[in-house]
Amino acid sequence: MDNVSVIKIFYLSGLTESVNYRFILFFLSLLCYCVILLVNITLIVTIILDKNLHEPMYILLCVFCMNSLYGTTGFFPKFLWDLLSPVHVISYSGCLIQVQVLYSFAGGDLSILAVMAYDRYVAICRPLEYHNIMSQRNILKLVCFFWSTPFCLMAINVSLTSRLKLCSPYIARLFCVNWIIVRLSCFPAETIVNNISTYITMLVYVSLGVFIVWSYIYLIRTCVNSIENRAKFMQTCVPHLLSLITFLLTIFFDFINLRFGSKYLPQHLQNFAEIEFLVIPPVMNPLIYGFKLTEIRKRLLVFTS
Repeated sequence: MDNVSVIKIFYLSGLTESVNYRFILFFLSLLCYCVILLVNITLIVTIILDKNLHEPMYILLCVFCMNSLYGTTGFFPKFLWDLLSPVHVISYSGCLIQVQVLYSFAGGDLSILAVMAYDRYVAICRPLEYHNIMSQRNILKLVCFFWSTPFCLMAINVSLTSRLKLCSPYIARLFCVNWIIVRLSCFPAETIVNNISTYITMLVYVSLGVFIVWSYIYLIRTCVNSIENRAKFMQTCVPHLLSLITFLLTIFFDFINLRFGSKYLPQHLQNFAEIEFLVIPPVMNPLIYGFKLTEIRKRLLVFTS
């Protein structure tokens, strides 16, 4: 057992069955990444350049798109390199950094969605107090707190994982996953603290989900008897709900695949289930908001005309 702690690289085996299609996958993945960059950067630049869009809802949307760029950058460059490489490896430190980026991105998405739900609750249920509660200063405080929370939680999980002695360098995924690295530990008793930290992290995310549900219960109760509020709800809350549903579905399928996919799904379907939370929300969210929010759509038409 003297050599169990000297693992310096991990071997990613998720692409072993796709080697014959790697060039097709490369161009499709590159196209997908370019689309993600295009739609998110376009929305970010539109909001930054137009002072009329410097409102809480649009600032949060801008942060949402920035988080998508942060997360996808932690995956696609390395994935594209692996598609062109005969050996799919990642350094130990690089693996931990990738875990930190990808899962703080996912947690950050849920956190920002929680702030967006609160913003819509205040706008519709407490309109007279909206500008005092959701000032730009308060928005920045909320964003910093809610985004730094999943980042710090993930940093704690990663630091706990880094102390483990591992018996295998093989990860049967397209990218590094903290739960799988923990399972590679030679001494299961050492992972108890990791498991406790994971449950605490899950509890925080469940609490955010409960908060979002609570916000929408009040929103729906407020909008039922008011035509004006129903119009606001359809215009500004529906895109948020679509983003939330998309996010939850992709995370749910990734979780199911992580737990049970290797038993029931062929490798290519497992691969798709792994990366869908890095593909579908970053592409869909800017399109949903770009088409649904009138002010965004008007500005985009002006810039493109």
